[in-house]
Amino acid sequence: MANQPSTGYQVIGTNEMALFTLKVHRGDGMALLGMNWKNGKPTSDFVGFSIEYMEPDGTKFFPLRNRISFPEADKTDPNVRYTLRSPLQVFRWVHFPRNPEIQGLFTYVVKPVFMNKNKELSYGESQQCSIALARETYPNALNVTFTRGFISSQAFVDRFEKEGEIKTLLPANSKEGLDFKPTHPLSKDALAWMGFEAYNAILKVLDDAIKDKTAKVSVIAYDLNEPEIVKRLKKLKKRLKIIIDDSKDHGEEGSSENKAAEMLAFTAGNDQVIRQKMGSLQHNKTIIVDGSEFKKVVCGSTNLSWRGIFVQNNNAIILTGEKPVELFNEAFKNFWSVGKSNSVSLFNNTESATWQSLGLDGIDAKVTFSPHNTENTVLESIGEDVASTESSLLYSMAFLAQTGGPIREALTNITKKEEIFVYGIADKPVGGINLKSTDGNPQPVSPAVIAENIPEPFKKEPVGGGGIRMHHKFLVIDFNTDNARVYMGSYNFSGVADSKNGENLLLIKDRKVATSYMIEALRIFDHYEFRLARSKADAKNQKLELKFPPKDNRQKPWWDKYYSDKRRAKDRELFS
Repeated sequence: MANQPSTGYQVIGTNEMALFTLKVHRGDGMALLGMNWKNGKPTSDFVGFSIEYMEPDGTKFFPLRNRISFPEADKTDPNVRYTLRSPLQVFRWVHFPRNPEIQGLFTYVVKPVFMNKNKELSYGESQQCSIALARETYPNALNVTFTRGFISSQAFVDRFEKEGEIKTLLPANSKEGLDFKPTHPLSKDALAWMGFEAYNAILKVLDDAIKDKTAKVSVIAYDLNEPEIVKRLKKLKKRLKIIIDDSKDHGEEGSSENKAAEMLAFTAGNDQVIRQKMGSLQHNKTIIVDGSEFKKVVCGSTNLSWRGIFVQNNNAIILTGEKPVELFNEAFKNFWSVGKSNSVSLFNNTESATWQSLGLDGIDAKVTFSPHNTENTVLESIGEDVASTESSLLYSMAFLAQTGGPIREALTNITKKEEIFVYGIADKPVGGINLKSTDGNPQPVSPAVIAENIPEPFKKEPVGGGGIRMHHKFLVIDFNTDNARVYMGSYNFSGVADSKNGENLLLIKDRKVATSYMIEALRIFDHYEFRLARSKADAKNQKLELKFPPKDNRQKPWWDKYYSDKRRAKDRELFS
């Protein structure tokens, strides 16, 4: 029952006796398991998959949990919702190991589960796969990191909500951010869980910079109100130079950005801190560490704030090496030279506003910075790239409802093509684009869906940390081909982001990186689609439960929709 050799981003089960296929995809801090029936359709008594996993160097397999179970199941039995008893009635699943940073191979065992007329369960031949979920995507080169963004989730409730209210964990508003101290009894664990790998990675970069006395640190911040980050910036003293946005509420009296600027001007010096908004916003969220040996860059969508790290879905990439530092330093110098004039033309004619290779060994990656001018604009070329999608397009984009132009047009057109697999999620419903659920219904799957009063086994969820929850800005094109590529950064794929804001945008052509972002897109999509289904069931006073096998030919088995519906059929095939 050996595995196919790992490619670094996926492993395939090789048990020829099993009735189904299994493919495990490596994500950052998570794994995607895709299953598919080998020959024809499953039998009507097939009721789902059980999944068990073992950690590296472990000796025990642990079954995954399912939050729903069969009707008539004994809900008081603590084992009833493990997948051996309540199998997963889906063909793919995203798993978060308890500790994905453990070095070595995580082993997954998946079995098909059957139920007879007496409602007794039995199990078919299993598939087994082992894959390394190492913390760094590409050690000492490029690391993809995500925040969890699951404050409104049953997982959060199970771990932390019963121990204290959300107001004891997060400040009520951004102005309170720098002065807020959590009183939640599990605040340390809760914040680490919410910030996931991105928070730890950002803090480590700053801690390492503090230790390296030769390191100079340059920061551009849009939101800036997370105390642990500001505390570390203060420790850098005169080794720090920082540009802080002063648009809109960031420039208002009492804002955290004003407070942070005053603190850092005191520790680093007045001439080391400037405020800027470019043509509209200084929207970068970058940290550049340039030491004699330690050279790192942080970029992406993650604001250095309570909401950016602990509430929203965000991503940050950590780049290592001389070339990334050189390019980001040059962009920083160009932004710095603009100063308080906010003159777009002083920046958009620089080399930083063109595509430049990041010089990473074995990774095809490049970067450009906004604002652009009419000759180096990238918005139209990205739209053309989206239009050239051959197999699949997955995206998670904040502010898509406010975005017009080439990207919006390309997404609208590509969504209409039945031969292309498209899943997308935005922070709110988008006119003109149906962000369809997996059954093809034109219902926006949006993080705006929050269910408070829901039946057992679900619990009321916190609604704190207002504003949008989904803050990503990434596109994954053809992840399953050799031409896989990802666009990511602070860039919102809009005309304003292209020609007015201070932004960063990366284009990475790499299957391992594309796979990580693909899994992130799916796990957010699945999370909110499940919430939508749960809300609909509650509205009809129904329960979400597993389906028994059909009693006769008039009833459909649970898996029928994954064969009769074209969109779900593509989903079943693409990831397995």
